[in-house]
Amino acid sequence: MFFTLSKTLGYLLLPTNFLIGIGVVGAILLVTRFAALGRKLVISAVLLLVICGLSPLGNYLIYPLEQRFPRWEAGGGKPPDGIIVLGASIEADLSAAHGTPVVRGAPDRIIAAAALAHRYPNARIVYSGGSANLISNDAREADFAGAVFESLGIAKSRLIMERASRNTVENAQFSKALVAPKEGERWLLVTSAFHMPRSIGLFRKAGFAVEAYPVDWRAGGRGDLFSFSNVVLDGLGRTDVAVREWMGLVAYRATGKIDDLLPGPAPK
Repeated sequence: MFFTLSKTLGYLLLPTNFLIGIGVVGAILLVTRFAALGRKLVISAVLLLVICGLSPLGNYLIYPLEQRFPRWEAGGGKPPDGIIVLGASIEADLSAAHGTPVVRGAPDRIIAAAALAHRYPNARIVYSGGSANLISNDAREADFAGAVFESLGIAKSRLIMERASRNTVENAQFSKALVAPKEGERWLLVTSAFHMPRSIGLFRKAGFAVEAYPVDWRAGGRGDLFSFSNVVLDGLGRTDVAVREWMGLVAYRATGKIDDLLPGPAPK
């Protein structure tokens, strides 16, 4: 039920989808006796879309998520025993249609993981990504991720493909079950910076101790909090991503899937 709601209600409530829906309802009302209400809805939807697309709103929402975990530093500890890479980089359906991996979103996750794999040649690499579609076919991200890593010089023997997960909750649970981490092992978690708080919270809840390795930033420094977007679609994209992440954090906290609303670094 939670997965179904996240893929239906969650997507309907994204700012772009919600405001377009309001605008469509308003346009329909224009030809009825509720035309005055329709005009207000259309005007409101257009103005709010402009605000979401051109104003710094998206940066304001995504900045605290991305700043929650600092860039990873190796320090003087032991080398990592393994690297968990969360999916969302590969379009499984397009990859299946064309018979070759199609990387579209968040390529930094794969690039960073491959760089880490070369830096730490004894570390195992887990790619956790099934299908996030509500109605899924047999195509899974993990089915194509191996070929991408091999093309980047990572031996197939080091790769572990987790193809059953549909969301971040299952990423954490299934990855832990697959690798059975031992006491004292050091595992890195590679995912987008805005997605890291929720991911770390879920891995902690699953009892899998990982270190955050954030990548794929969407906002820069504090100066971006006052920067307007030149392209409406860019601003809308950041706003949608940030709102979706905040909705996920609230929903996961309310249902007990994470212990903190905004998980942060563990106390040293």
